[in-house]
Amino acid sequence: MRVGHHGAAVTAGLTVPVLALLAALGLIGGVGITAVGPGGVLPTIGLFALTDLSPAEVAGTSIVTHIATGALATAAYTRSGHLREPETRRTALILAATAVVGTPVGVLINTVVSKQAFGLVLAVFVALVAGLLWYRERHRPAATEAHPPASAVVPLGLAVAVASGIVGVGGPMLSVPLLIVVGVPVLESLAAAQVQSIVIATAGTVGYLVHDAVNWPLAALVGVPELAGVLLGWKIAQALPTRALKYGLIVTLLALAPYLALHG
Repeated sequence: MRVGHHGAAVTAGLTVPVLALLAALGLIGGVGITAVGPGGVLPTIGLFALTDLSPAEVAGTSIVTHIATGALATAAYTRSGHLREPETRRTALILAATAVVGTPVGVLINTVVSKQAFGLVLAVFVALVAGLLWYRERHRPAATEAHPPASAVVPLGLAVAVASGIVGVGGPMLSVPLLIVVGVPVLESLAAAQVQSIVIATAGTVGYLVHDAVNWPLAALVGVPELAGVLLGWKIAQALPTRALKYGLIVTLLALAPYLALHG
């Protein structure tokens, strides 16, 4: 299979409404990344449900878009000063190192699973993300604590990197709520997770390119609106209460999980 010819063929075979819906999911996913947290899984869901891409192509096409979103978010948190704090930098570096190891493992697992199995994995991932978002919203940390030791961050980072490599997402949607659970403050969790996202997305892209599993036309169709959504979501988060958006995303993800499990 050659990426260029196959990618063009898949894109040409999709109707205009489907292409528009994929672009819209990219935009909404980008908004979700910065406004409420775990929005980056929406483009993956769209690529799986609306195209005939293989599991590797779904994950590879989706994960490449998170290089730019992760870089943009990292730049924002560097400018805000959160990534200049020594403990946050330490956590970010540990997460980045685990991503180098864990992401290729996730890519390898993805390339040997069937579409039905991928649908089940994606459904579990989506339900887990919804559950973590609900927990984070209902159990806000009462006090700021010190960052946990490396012995706690390393297994967390590895698990997130493997899962992200399988599904094709950047990582913050899992790592942020998990870091908060182990005591990292919210903004510092967001900052450290964005650094990990860049490494996961880059390592994942390289891995899926080796398997000729990146559809560049669809990656651009989803990724450009997603990047615009990141900026829009940041503005929304500054200007509007996002509690209703969070619960809306929780309900949406929980409703989509059974469909994804059966779609394969």
